[in-house]
Amino acid sequence: MTTKKPIASLSLDLDNKWSYLKTHGDPGWERLPSYLDVVVPRVLDFLAARNLTITVFIVGQDAALDKNRELLRAIAARHEIGNHSFHHEPWLHLYSEERTDTELGRAEEHIERATGQRPLGFRGPGFSLSPATLRILARRGYRYDASTLPTFLGPVARAYYFMRTRLTPEQREQRKVLFGTFAEGWQPLRPYRWRTDAGELLEIPVTTMPIFRTPFHVSYLLYLSAVAPRLAVGYFRAVLALCRWTGTEPSLLLHPLDFLGREDAAELAFFPGMNLPRERKLELVSQVLDMLSIRFAVHSVGAHAEAAARKPHLRVRVPRASRPPHTRWASSRATTA
Repeated sequence: MTTKKPIASLSLDLDNKWSYLKTHGDPGWERLPSYLDVVVPRVLDFLAARNLTITVFIVGQDAALDKNRELLRAIAARHEIGNHSFHHEPWLHLYSEERTDTELGRAEEHIERATGQRPLGFRGPGFSLSPATLRILARRGYRYDASTLPTFLGPVARAYYFMRTRLTPEQREQRKVLFGTFAEGWQPLRPYRWRTDAGELLEIPVTTMPIFRTPFHVSYLLYLSAVAPRLAVGYFRAVLALCRWTGTEPSLLLHPLDFLGREDAAELAFFPGMNLPRERKLELVSQVLDMLSIRFAVHSVGAHAEAAARKPHLRVRVPRASRPPHTRWASSRATTA
């Protein structure tokens, strides 16, 4: 007798080397240095060996370059493609609505041209989201957003990040709500619907640990592994147990640096976990995905959204204008579905 496993989703934000250097405030990012030729084949082989189909959120600037087209087509041949903005600026929430529409539309156009897939899901760079973005996504016919990270630890992550940078006052101002505010910890863990003037769309949060709201995306686990190797595996095992116990269907996030070691990208040594060798990182990623697959049926975020949409009485939330003006995204009120 078998028991049907609950659903989980897996995604990769295909942030490129230039986008990390840009966010860090480092010179030379304008030349768009890339590691896609190294990381994309590595990721595709890794996923194929485990028979996993995921969602890959692509940056429009990378899709606009002809040299990346073959790599991106290889991703689209097996996986769902999502929109990760054009310029990958985590201060997207500061854009005007007109500029946001241009940013998302430009990315969408280049991603579809490069991959042959029109994206129907979006994730903001650095989990950046605003009411304007939600309206634009609904107006453009997107099926879901996946930009929320319900954790109280955003300000701590931002403080750590600022300690390791030499940003100008203007750059710090742009990034002052990077990774979110303390209030993000109160956002729902389960999928829900956004209701906007332009229509509704689903939200599939990047799941954090039920009850405690601490992150467990793979980059965070690798950071824990660098401190204490056994801690990361034990922590993830506890997370999955809590997800099963609370009925939370996890949406797990990967990044390219999860597949790159210190020998692959020395310029990115400022990132947590980049002091680890490649083989050690891949070993942990393998353990994590095996543990997830044993306990859950792992799908793309799009499939997760389709399953969530079939559920009755899905919670509905209404975005409101942000206050104060620098707030990353609006607080919302819940209504009945």
